[in-house]
Amino acid sequence: MSAVKPLWYRWARVYFAGGCLVGTGVLFWYTIRPTDEQLIARFSPEVKADYERNKELRQQEQKRLIEIVKETSSSSDPIWKAGPIGSPFEKEQRNLSMELVDAELFHKTKHEEQQKQEIDRANEESKEAERLMQQNKKPWWKFF
Repeated sequence: MSAVKPLWYRWARVYFAGGCLVGTGVLFWYTIRPTDEQLIARFSPEVKADYERNKELRQQEQKRLIEIVKETSSSSDPIWKAGPIGSPFEKEQRNLSMELVDAELFHKTKHEEQQKQEIDRANEESKEAERLMQQNKKPWWKFF
């Protein structure tokens, strides 16, 4: 006749096995998973350049999404009616653009801001050069 293990023993084994599984998963999560920097470092140069170029665009999209969420949460209407993002399941909203930020406009304004900064920097440098020239402007015939 076989000895039947008590019920608490069987449940203890179940909890121990579950804890081991969860603990192993957490251990793997912290040791095997690469950090964001390591992952980006493994990208090919083209993908890395594209990632860096579009980083600000993604941040802008994230900000816009947060604004939409705040706007939608303050309304008592359902999400699909209150928010500006169209539902892909609604027939009349299927062809709406799902872009939160216009990428072309974003890059254009970013480029314009860079140009303005360069122009301002050049103007400051020219003013500084003129100021230095005015300071050091002595007639060439005077030696003292």
